[in-house]
Amino acid sequence: MLKVGLTGGIGAGKSEVSRLLVEHGAVLIDADRIAREVVAPGTAGLAAVVDAFGEDVLAEDGSLDRPRLGSIVFADAEKLAVLNTIVHPLVGARSRELEEAAAEHSVVVHDVPLLAENGLAPLYDLVIVVDASPETQLDRLVRLRGMTEEDARARMAAQATRDKRLEIADVVIDNDVPLEALQRRVRDVWADLVRRARAASE
Repeated sequence: MLKVGLTGGIGAGKSEVSRLLVEHGAVLIDADRIAREVVAPGTAGLAAVVDAFGEDVLAEDGSLDRPRLGSIVFADAEKLAVLNTIVHPLVGARSRELEEAAAEHSVVVHDVPLLAENGLAPLYDLVIVVDASPETQLDRLVRLRGMTEEDARARMAAQATRDKRLEIADVVIDNDVPLEALQRRVRDVWADLVRRARAASE
């Protein structure tokens, strides 16, 4: 098994890269999706978040109001740290369960938005960073996700710098390119990952 950490700044196009890797045969463990599951209604995770931040972070249907919680924690580093101490251990435990269920020769890709921020690179055999210029990130967040420029800049500022992400990269996938070029690059990276996975299991 080859354990790959996949990360990139918000708006860099990491989701597209993870989708392409899955098409090639990767086993994807999506930290964001797991982070939503561990705070779903009825979970201990949601109860802990409500204890820390109050009933105001709940939507009318009893689920977590993620935009509201986001507006609280992204503006306050201490509150973000509190949220991370609740969610990260739960995400870590669930990720390990999914990884252990994967086949022996798998390439297991952990899609981890905050890999650089949380010093997680040593957990993986290899780290892939999806890279795009800050101008491209901002454009995608405003144009494609409907964020205000101010909100987009705040989200970008709350993450590691581009240099910090590139420092931990074993492989960089440039996503300031047309889709066809991205697809070719991902295909080449996948061939390399499969070779490494085979070598690791021999």
